[in-house]
Amino acid sequence: MSAALAPLVLELGVGALLLLVFVATLLARGPDRRFLAWIATVGMAVLALASLLVEPAGPALGGMFVQDGLAVFVKRLFLWATVIGLLGGVALPGAVFARRAGEYHLLVLSSLLGMLVLASARDLILLFLAFELMSIPLYLLAGFSKREPEAIEASLKFFLVGSVSSAIMAYGLSFVYGATGSTDLARVAAAFATGDALLWLGLVGVLAGLAFKIAAVPFHMWVPDTYEAAPTPFVAWLSVAPKAAGFAVLFRVYFEGSGERAAAWVPAAAALAAVTMLAGNLMALPQRNSKRLLAYSGIAQIGYMLVGVAAASAAGTAMVLFYLVAYVFGNMGAFLVVDAVARHEGSVHLGALRGLAQRSPLLALAMLLFLLSLGGIPFVAGFWAKLYVFLAAAEQGLYWLVLVGAVLTVVALFYYLAIARQMYIERPVRTERVPLPPSLATAILIAVVGVVALGVYPKPVVMAALRVAAPLF
Repeated sequence: MSAALAPLVLELGVGALLLLVFVATLLARGPDRRFLAWIATVGMAVLALASLLVEPAGPALGGMFVQDGLAVFVKRLFLWATVIGLLGGVALPGAVFARRAGEYHLLVLSSLLGMLVLASARDLILLFLAFELMSIPLYLLAGFSKREPEAIEASLKFFLVGSVSSAIMAYGLSFVYGATGSTDLARVAAAFATGDALLWLGLVGVLAGLAFKIAAVPFHMWVPDTYEAAPTPFVAWLSVAPKAAGFAVLFRVYFEGSGERAAAWVPAAAALAAVTMLAGNLMALPQRNSKRLLAYSGIAQIGYMLVGVAAASAAGTAMVLFYLVAYVFGNMGAFLVVDAVARHEGSVHLGALRGLAQRSPLLALAMLLFLLSLGGIPFVAGFWAKLYVFLAAAEQGLYWLVLVGAVLTVVALFYYLAIARQMYIERPVRTERVPLPPSLATAILIAVVGVVALGVYPKPVVMAALRVAAPLF
């Protein structure tokens, strides 16, 4: 491959896979087209494995696109999260999915392509276009079950709020361009020192748009309804991959090249973190719908990650990246267990999990590990993730924010352990085992291995995150 195309190797791979699935969809006949799901899943697994061999490369597209350490790190996260999500969705029940499998996977791959470009964007125009390429397929996927009124409502809400956030971001980017006369992010970072009011106003608008993408409070309104109505394997992926993309852009726009001036964003990030942690945890407490509970839990988790952003340091950025890796395994695994039970019980109510430990002990154990990780209990992945972001914030003197986060971590245990209580203490209504399709079982197993491995030995991922975060500052 030529040096000019080397930085685009993963994007070209996903584009080729997208084209392959598209052609296969055109040629497919018959009502059951699930083989298209296997084409996409196997192709994605090959790309995810190949990504482990990808190294940082020089800039492309005239400097608009970079394949640096941060880009490579988050792209690997996107690809592995997509592997888990596609594996979990291969055996989605229903004739509609069997008939529209090609459409589903084309949308997922299109959104993934936008994420990959977004992680490498060093230009305001490319950044915005990548955001839209990522977001528009997500609106369609949220309403994939188009004959269900709840899905249509959730998709419409997602689209309307997303469109407003995109408009605010575009307006903010126009101010940034007006203040700097350039769309190059390096020029934008250099202009921080001028204190131009127009530049800062534009960056506040961009921050509001990004807050929607990562579902920070008060830009979280779309999350509960969308998570409840959309297909659960898609929701598992939606809950992690676009969030990681949003954080990558936060680091690019607000930290990369700005040096000590990055500290100017500490008050805004700290306030956003505190409000998001508080609202997410409190709104999760009364939930009795598993998907809505995990939706609000996810909002709270974003708040914990914003604690690392508020540190405005290389250590804080690195620990957010590690948190995202731990979150991929813990959160996606929890959603997939809920999906497995819901397929058998026909319900996502917490009561559907009653007595799961007696019926399917291994599935219950997997769910318990995911809950312990999300709750930050030693020694699974989530424990180190929370500990590290709190330490990074404490190093910068944000003791009040660490205290808020620690207290709300204890609050979160109430609703996580409420799920565990349903599985291990309540008596089951039914006694038969919960059946697990091999593909879904494999996806859950990958998530379990990730949670346990990172809990036992987090050092390799932590060191990798530190290496890619240091150059930003």
